[in-house]
Amino acid sequence: MSVNSDITSITSITYCYNVNVLRAEAVRLLSGVEKCFDLNAARRRLLQQINSIRERAFNGRVSPPAHELIRVRDCAQALTSVLNERSDARTGFSIAQALWDIARQRPRDDLKPGFYAEIIYWIKGLEGRALFQYLGVPTLNQKLTGRMAALARSAELDRLWQEAETRMSRFANGLSTEAQERRLTREQQILEVLGSNTDDWDDWRWQVRHRIENVETLERLVSLSESEQTAIKRACEAGLPFAITPYYVSLMDCDTNERDQAIRAQVIPPSEYVDYMVQNQNMSEHSFDFMREGNTSPINRVTRRYPGIVILKPYNACPQICVYCQRNWEIHQAMAPSALASDAELEAAIRWIEKHPAIHEVLVTGGEPMVLSDEYLERLLTRIARISTIDLIRIGTRTPVTLPMRITEDLASILGSFRQIGRRDVAVVTHIEHPYEVTLDTARAVDRLRRAGISIYNQQVYTFYVSRRFESAMLRMLLRRIGVDPYYTFTPKGKEETKTYRVPIARILQEQKEEARLMTGLRRTDEAVYNVPGLGKNYLRAIQHRDLLTVLPNGSRVYEFHPWERNIALCETYLVTDVPILDYLARLEEIGEDTKEYASIWYYF
Repeated sequence: MSVNSDITSITSITYCYNVNVLRAEAVRLLSGVEKCFDLNAARRRLLQQINSIRERAFNGRVSPPAHELIRVRDCAQALTSVLNERSDARTGFSIAQALWDIARQRPRDDLKPGFYAEIIYWIKGLEGRALFQYLGVPTLNQKLTGRMAALARSAELDRLWQEAETRMSRFANGLSTEAQERRLTREQQILEVLGSNTDDWDDWRWQVRHRIENVETLERLVSLSESEQTAIKRACEAGLPFAITPYYVSLMDCDTNERDQAIRAQVIPPSEYVDYMVQNQNMSEHSFDFMREGNTSPINRVTRRYPGIVILKPYNACPQICVYCQRNWEIHQAMAPSALASDAELEAAIRWIEKHPAIHEVLVTGGEPMVLSDEYLERLLTRIARISTIDLIRIGTRTPVTLPMRITEDLASILGSFRQIGRRDVAVVTHIEHPYEVTLDTARAVDRLRRAGISIYNQQVYTFYVSRRFESAMLRMLLRRIGVDPYYTFTPKGKEETKTYRVPIARILQEQKEEARLMTGLRRTDEAVYNVPGLGKNYLRAIQHRDLLTVLPNGSRVYEFHPWERNIALCETYLVTDVPILDYLARLEEIGEDTKEYASIWYYF
C-alpha cells in the first residue's frame, strides 16, 4: 500500500487528536470566528469560510486534480450539513457551538479524540491536504492512444489485481488443502470425545441432538481463552440461549493462529453482550426488538414491512445461536419445543396471507425452519403453494454453513418440486460470514440445491470480525466459486447489546467502493443496506437515502435515514448513531492491522 506523506497523521492511531491540533489544522476555517458576537453569527462565518475555500478550489487559476476536487466537494458538503440549525435541533448537539468555543479558546471537556479526528480530516479534505494513492497503482499515461494505451491499461490492471490477491491471501479459507486437512483432524477429535463415528457425523439429526450448550462440553472439544470461558458460563447461568453444532465447532482451531476469530465471534458471546443482556433481560422496556417486529406483525408468526412480501416464522428457535441475531429477543432456547407454531396458529397465519393478494412472496424463516422434518416442510410448502398469488417462496436458513448435512438429496428434491416453470420459483437465502466458513461440506450442500433448480443467495452481516481490508472480497470470490450469489451486505443493527460487532457505515461504503469494486460483476452483486426499525432496508449506495446530521462529542456520526417509501407515502425519518471511526481504527490496530490501509475511511459519508 502506498500512502501519500500528506496523510502521515494516520500512521498511528495513537496520534494525539486534541483541541490544539484542531486549531492548528483549522486556521483558515476558524479565521474570524472568535470575533463573532453570537452563535448565529459564528455559524454564518463558518459557512462563509467553507464556501470560500470550496470556491477557491473549483474556480482558482490552477485547478486541482479531479479526485482532489471531489474530496473538497464532499468535505464541504459534510461540514455544511453538520453546521445547520436543524442538525442541532434534531441531535441535541451543536458543532457550530463547539467550533465557536474552540475559536474563542473556551474549554470543552466533553469533546473527545474521536470528535477532533473527524473534524481534522474533514478540514484536510476541504483544503486539498488529504492526498493518498490507493494500492500504489500509478495513473495512466494520458498521452498514449490505441493499442499502446490498451496494453498500458492492461499492465496496470494486472498489477492492481496482484495487489488485491496479495491482501486476500492473508485470510484462511475453508477450501484450501490445509483447511480441509485441519477440519478432518478436528472432526475425528470431536467424534472421539463424543463417542461417535463418521456415520453419526453425517447425520444432521445426530448433529442437532449433540449440540453443545455449556462451557464444560465445549472445553473438551476446543481450547478456550479465560474470557471466553467466563462469558459462556455467565450466559448459561443467566439463561441466555447458547448452542453450537458439532460441525461448527470443527471449524474452530485449537492453535493460537486466530484464523478462526470470525467463527468464534459468531457463537461465543463477548462479555459486553452478556452484561447488557443480563442487566436488561427482565425489563419490559428492553425487548431487544430492534426491527420493531411487534409493530409490523399483523398476526402471530407473520411480519410485513413491504407490499409484496411477508415473513412467515413456523419455528422460532435454532440448533445454533448467533450472538448478533436480529431476533435474540424471540429465541429463548436452542431447539425449544415451545418455539414451534401450533397447527392452528400456522393455518391462521397462512389464511391471513391468502386474504392479501398484494403479497406475492413468502419468506419462510425463523429461527431455523430447516431443522423441521422433511414431512413437515413439505406439508408447509404445499399449503403456501396453494395460495394463488404466491409466485416466489424464499427460505431463510443458515444450515448450509452451520449444518450442511441437513441439505440432503431428499430435501433438495422436495424444495425443487415446488418450482413450476413460469408459475413459481423457490430460492434459498443463507448467511455465510467469512471465507473460513466456506468448506467442501457447504459447497456440496449448495450443489444439491442447485441441481434441484434452487437459486442460493448470501446475506453477509458486516461485523467487526469480517471487516478487515479484502476479507469480504475473499468471501465473494469463494461464494461464486461454490455457486452462491452475493445478495446483501447488512450493516449490523444498532442494537445496544451487540455494539461489539458494529462497524462504521463509512467502512462499509469504503469496502463497497474500493475492495468489492475490484471484483468481477457477478462477484459484487450484493447491496450494502441498513435496516431501519419497523420499515426495512435502506440502501447505502446513494447519499440521497440519508443525511449526515452531526458528529457527537465522542466521534459518533449521526445519520438521518429516509425510509424507502418516502416519495410515495408520509413517513418519519430515523436517526442512527454510528460507531466512532477512531474507535474502530483503534480496535483494528489492537489486532495488528496497519491503519494506514484504511486512510480513506474518513471521506465516506
